[in-house]
Amino acid sequence: MSKKLTYLVIHCTATPEGREVTSDEIRKWHTSPSPKGRGWKQVGYSDMIHLDGTLENLVPYNNDDIVDAWEITNGVKGYNSISRHVVYVGGVDADNVRKAKDTRTWLQELKMITYVKETIARHPHILVGGHNQFNNKKACPSFNVPSWLRAIGIPEKNIYKG
Repeated sequence: MSKKLTYLVIHCTATPEGREVTSDEIRKWHTSPSPKGRGWKQVGYSDMIHLDGTLENLVPYNNDDIVDAWEITNGVKGYNSISRHVVYVGGVDADNVRKAKDTRTWLQELKMITYVKETIARHPHILVGGHNQFNNKKACPSFNVPSWLRAIGIPEKNIYKG
């Protein structure tokens, strides 16, 4: 059953600063059976922003206001059927993989700004938030998304307050 697209959720890969990640690695982490992976049927993100700012689509979608079954990714339990998920590579300190850190390169941040603004232009009703706003047990995406959205001029009506 298709549902209306409501949220854009920002994530980090929770990998050390400066370490690139491939889409194949993400797929293995998410879809391989436990204990090597999470055993999901689908990867957790629609799109990934690499260290050099390159955007890679992980799960195709049609850009309408409906999340069809084939577009669903596993980013936030309970919200996946009404969300699109974007992830940037990084999110933890290079020396301590358990310490959350905003590791976005300037190229990643530029791409993320463009991505968020283009998503809002296509879906003016969408609410943008960080993974940690939907699940407060997570540090992901390792930066304060509402504050960042305000700093880049995103209207309050598009900022998820959860």
